[in-house]
This record gives sequence, C-alpha cells and structure tokens, in this order.
Amino acid sequence: MSSDVPHVIEGARRDVGPDPYSILVVDDEEGVVESLAFALEDDYRVVTSTDPHAALRLLESEEFALVIVDNIMPEMSGVEFLKRAVEVRPEAVRMMLTGQANLEEVVRAINDGRIYRYISKPWEPAELRLDVKRALEAYGLASENTQLASALAIANEKLRAENLYLRREVLGQYTFENIIGQSPAMQRVFDVMEKVAETDATLLITGETGTGKDLVARAVHYTGSRRDKRFVAQNCGALPDTLLESELFGHKRGAFTGAHADKKGLFEIADGGTIFLDEIGETEPGMQVRLLRVLQDGEIRPLGSSDMRRVDVRILAATNADLKKAVEEGRFREDLYYRLRVVELEMPPLRKRIEDIPALAHHFLDQACSQMGRKIEGISNAAMDRLVAHRWSGNVRELENELQRAVALAGDEVRIHPEMLSEEVRGASPPRAPAAGATALALPEEEDLNRAVDQMKRAMIHAALEEAGSKTKAAERLGIPRQSLQKMMKRLEMDG
Repeated sequence: MSSDVPHVIEGARRDVGPDPYSILVVDDEEGVVESLAFALEDDYRVVTSTDPHAALRLLESEEFALVIVDNIMPEMSGVEFLKRAVEVRPEAVRMMLTGQANLEEVVRAINDGRIYRYISKPWEPAELRLDVKRALEAYGLASENTQLASALAIANEKLRAENLYLRREVLGQYTFENIIGQSPAMQRVFDVMEKVAETDATLLITGETGTGKDLVARAVHYTGSRRDKRFVAQNCGALPDTLLESELFGHKRGAFTGAHADKKGLFEIADGGTIFLDEIGETEPGMQVRLLRVLQDGEIRPLGSSDMRRVDVRILAATNADLKKAVEEGRFREDLYYRLRVVELEMPPLRKRIEDIPALAHHFLDQACSQMGRKIEGISNAAMDRLVAHRWSGNVRELENELQRAVALAGDEVRIHPEMLSEEVRGASPPRAPAAGATALALPEEEDLNRAVDQMKRAMIHAALEEAGSKTKAAERLGIPRQSLQKMMKRLEMDG
C-alpha cells in the first residue's frame, strides 16, 4: 500500500438526498465482481454484472454515478463497452480494470472510452477505495456544476424576458402619444419630432427649465432607428470640466489621481445608440473642442490615452440658455453651435400652452394617485381656475410637483380643491374678466376632458376674435398662425 493512502477511507457522500452513490461493476469473472462489491458495498450501492450487454441495459434503466469495467471480456472489450456507455450515460464517471499493462491499450482506452482512471489487477483495497472516492467526488462536482449551469441558463432566460418586457415598457413610455399636448405649439413640436426621429440628424432642443426637453429626447430615440441600442444621458452642468471629460470620453488607469482602473466613457457605452447632452451651454471651451471633434470625425480619445477610437453615436443636445447670444459673447463656439443645431426644436413654456394645463393636471393627478395609493376623482373647477391662472415659471415639472403635493395632502378628499394647492398657486388670479360683450373664459362644467378642452378653445377663440376684430389679429393674440386658427375653427364647427 502506498504511504500516502490513509488506513481508514470514508466513502464519498452525496450533497443532496440520503441515498448513497450507485456503482456498476462489469467483469466476466464472477470472483472479480464479488471482490469489488465486497470492497465497496459498505459505502455505496454496488450492482454487478458478468454480461456487458445486460450491463448496458442496466445503464439505460438506472442512474449510476460510476462504472467500473474489465478491459478484456469475451463478448465485448472494456473499451467498446465504455464507448457505448458514454452514449447511454455520459455523465457517469468511468474506470477500467486490466491485468495487462499494455501502454497502447491504456492510451486507446483513455482516448476512446474517456476513462477517469486505469486500475491494474491485482489492486490494493485501500487504494481502490480512495480512487473510487475521488471519482465520485468528481462526479458530484460535475453534477453540481451542471445544476448551476442549468439554473444560470434559466435565470438568464428570465432576465432576458424581463429585459424585453422593460424595453417594451420604455418604448411605450416614451412614444409621442405619451407626451401630452393638444395646443398648436405642441402640435408643431410633434411635427418636428416625427420628422427627425427616423433620421440620424443632430437635434438641439431648446426651452426653459421644466418644459420636458429630456422627455422629448428619449421619445425621439425610442421611436427612431436606434431604439434597440443604448440611450445614455449626461447633464453637462452637473460636473466640473475634468470629471465631465472623464465621464463622456473615459480614461486610462493612472490618468489622474483616483483613476485606479480603465473606464469607458458614455460615448463608447452608447456606441450604435444615442447620447443626450443636457445643458450643453454650460460646457467650457476645452470641452466644446472635444465635442466638436466627435461631431466632425466620430472619434474620441480617453483621458491619458494617445489612441483615437471611432464611435457611431447620435447626439441629442438640450439647453435652457440662449446659445446664439453665448456665441456672440464668445462663451460658446460658433462652429459647435451650428453642428449641434442641424435641427432645432424649441419647447414652448407652459404659459404659452395654457389649453394643455387641464389635460396635464389630470394626467399628473392620476399618476400621483397611483404612486401614493389614493383615490381622487378629479379637480374642482375653482382649483383648475387657479392652475390655469398660475404663470408656472417651472413649467410642466412645477405643475407635476404641485399635483403630487396636492395628492399627498388630500387626506380623505375625493377632489382637489383650491385650499389643497400651494399658497403661490392658490393666490393666482383667476382668468381676467372679459371686455364688455366678450365671452367669459371660465372652465366648462363638462366632465369629459376632450369635450371640456374643446369648449375652452371655442371660448378663447371667440374672446380673441371679439377683442381683436379679425382672424389675423386674433391668431396673433393666441400665438398661432392664421391658417392654424382657421383649421381649428373648422374642426370646432365655429362660424368663420
């Protein structure tokens, strides 16, 4: 016995279930199978056979962790038996017994039968038990790995399905239909969005803070040809220039203090997709030069690297600043300005689209109720008067916050009333009294939202015509083209 073989060898144990491992022993000599069974049956379930054909049928009908077979048998060689055993029970570990130390036979058995170990006759019982224990431990580890791989495959498939579901949710969330607005100003926005979405044209979105520039950017991406690729966003005014450069273009390890590893920038992450650069007007001159290179050549260079990398990224940018004035004052590069505004889309402030306020308010009300588990039926006319009258310097975002606040403070109320609004909004003057003979612009009692909006439009158009005296001047007062006014009057069945 080898000196490294322990005197007492405990059998291999299964991690799952109380049953011991099963071993199939195949040898044409009755004495050999009895001897092997005697050596192993204290720790394992041992099944023996002197007929290789019968043994193969056993393999087909029962689960065996280990197969021990003699190399030389009259009806079938051990090599042939193991080749067929691999087809029937590929996961079982295979060991071979032989009384001949023929090197060529050993090599062929290993190659053809894929055996775990080759054991010479006669064997030492302790060494045999140790070899069997190690073989079954290898089987247990392989089985565990197979189970883990199967579990991982199931988890990956589940994750893929969840990602597909989330992607569909995102696509639905950022379609044009989910950007609320029936005003002429918003119809012009939708018209530009629809035309530019399927192109790769660089889009500059301008407008005051809170007008929904980021929402438009996402809608353009998710309805465009790059919808299946990444959309990444970065507020250029949120980081100092050095950190912004690293965030957008990446860096190499050691490029600056704290750069402990290479990092991909957002341009590289968004390769094939879209990057949204919010508050582009806040960038410094050095950053503007680097952005110009991406727009001109489609190339980036990470901080600390001398290598240029090509990227295919669509750029959408947004600003609440007057970039043209910034160019005139030398604070923004003129060449970058014209590269960014291949198409320019101006988002109207909420005070110039007041006819959209009722629909937006009800949308945010439903959204807040869903988030907070409240059941509020609607907004009273008096409260809506205050919402329509307020100037909304924070635009749509401010309106959303106002409705969230009202819902949070609603308690058991089933409608939003003026006293539930903030002091600033509550103090807003209701729509001014019309001139003598003009139609009042009070909110209609109509419960259906679309019909209520149409009633309000009719009232506003009628009041504008009464005060202005002509369609041309009335259109100017309403902030819409004369042609749009005519189309709207026709749709609303108003006498021209």
